[in-house]
Formats: sequence, structure tokens, C-alpha cells
Amino acid sequence: MELLQLHYFRTVARWQHMTKAAQELRIAQPALSKTIARLEEDIGVPLFDRERGRIRLNTFGKAYLERVEKALNLLDEGQKVVSELAGMEHGSIHLATSTLDLLSEPLGKFLSLHPDVHFQITQAGTEEMANLLAGGDVDICFTHLPFKYPDVSVKTVLREEIYVAVPSTHRLANQNSIRLIDVADDPFIGYKEELPAQKLYDPFFQQAGFTPKFACRVDDPTAILKLVRAGLGVALFGCVSKEADPQLRMLPISQPVCQRHFQMIWHEKRYLSLAARKFCSFITEYFSEARAIGR
Repeated sequence: MELLQLHYFRTVARWQHMTKAAQELRIAQPALSKTIARLEEDIGVPLFDRERGRIRLNTFGKAYLERVEKALNLLDEGQKVVSELAGMEHGSIHLATSTLDLLSEPLGKFLSLHPDVHFQITQAGTEEMANLLAGGDVDICFTHLPFKYPDVSVKTVLREEIYVAVPSTHRLANQNSIRLIDVADDPFIGYKEELPAQKLYDPFFQQAGFTPKFACRVDDPTAILKLVRAGLGVALFGCVSKEADPQLRMLPISQPVCQRHFQMIWHEKRYLSLAARKFCSFITEYFSEARAIGR
């Protein structure tokens, strides 16, 4: 049995499709099929059920995959540990995030302090992030979206207020703050129903005691602001720019509390490299200092 066979088996098990697995591994499909066949011969049982050109992990394959995942992850962790013991602190960080808006500045500052750290960044929703964490494909996730999955550690690094965006000509534009119920009769601009951002906002409307009347649903935050400027409606909006917009007003909400919580998330049962731990600490300190000076 060879280590390469285990890597190939894990890829085939993930795809449960020999051709697609071969394309990912960049090898010929017949060569991959022979490798899997030799592995099954070494183990003494078939790992896949084959029928009409299709393959499916069988009971033996599922049990074997669980152990192979653990073994390969331990080998990866061992390499990271040894590298760090040898003084190789630069390392690499694979980060998954639902938004890059708030990360671009601290990322730049972190890299200026640690120029040898290599980042790989993937934008993803919560379900994909959870799968990437579980598979060991990412080290850390950064998101404001609800994240409730087993075996993860979650650290809130920033609580950001959600505002009601209204055009500058709106009847409430000069208010210092409003209740969300105060705009219950206004048409709303929102995200499409299936988008995570809208699922985050929906409970705020429920707490306020009304169902918004949506004039338009979009999938782009810049489109929301454009439509509010045009007077088509009002909208819930976070990540407010520091630069004043003469056509818009961002009204704080006094009731209910409307916030989104940005979190750093990592897998409790996987090794977190020194570079990743440093990055987590840096992001926590960065947003703590930003709150202290009112940025």
C-alpha cells in the first residue's frame, strides 16, 4: 500500500466518479482505475460498488475512508508541526470567507508584518465553508453569517450595527435614530430570499413585528444602495462607508437591536498552524483597536 494510493482513493471517494477524479488529479482515467483496483486487492475487499459504469462507496469503502481521512490529516499536521519546530514560521494560510470588504485592510497590514506568509483565499457560503473545514481544505473561516456546525470553535471579533438606508429626501432622513417599525409601511429593497444576507435580516423584521413589502430583491449590495438613492424604497444595510453620501442617510436602529457578528472559525479537531494562530490573534486585536478609536 502506498501513500499515493490513499490520496487517489480519497479523491475518488469524494467524487464517486472515476473520470472527474482523474481530471482533478490530472492523471489518465485508466491509470487511476488500476491504482484503485490494486488498493482493493491489497486490502482484500472491494471499496466501491460498480454498476453500469457508475461507482458508489460501499460499507467497506465508507469505513476505510473515515480512517484514511484521519491518517492523511495527521500526516499533514505532522508536517506543519515539524516545520514550525524547525523555525519555519512563515507557513501558509488557507482562508474561506463570505466577504472581503472588512478583511482587505487588515490582510494588507498582516502581510506587511509577515511578508513570507502565503495566503489562499476562497469566497464561500456557510455550507461550503463547513465542508471545507471538515475536509481540512481550509484553516480558518471569516464570516458574519450564522454558523452552527459540530466540532468548530467560533470567536466573535467584531459586532457591526445594521442601519436603515433611506434617500436624503425621506421623511425620517434627519432623525438621529429610528425604530424599525417606523418604516414598516415603506417599500423595501432587499436581497433575494435564498441569499444568506437576507436570512440574517429576516429575524430583525420578525422582532419588529412586521413583514416588509419588497419593491425589489437583488443579489448585489451596490444595487441596493443605487435603488435607495433612486427613491424606490428603503433597505437594511451594514458595512457603512466612512465617506458621506449626500443622496443617502444611514439611520441607526434603536429597536430591535440589529447587528451582525463577524467571526473567526476553525475546526477544533484539526491542527492550527502557527501562522494561522498569529493571524487569528492579529484580526482580533485589529478590530478591537478599531472599535477603541471609533474607526
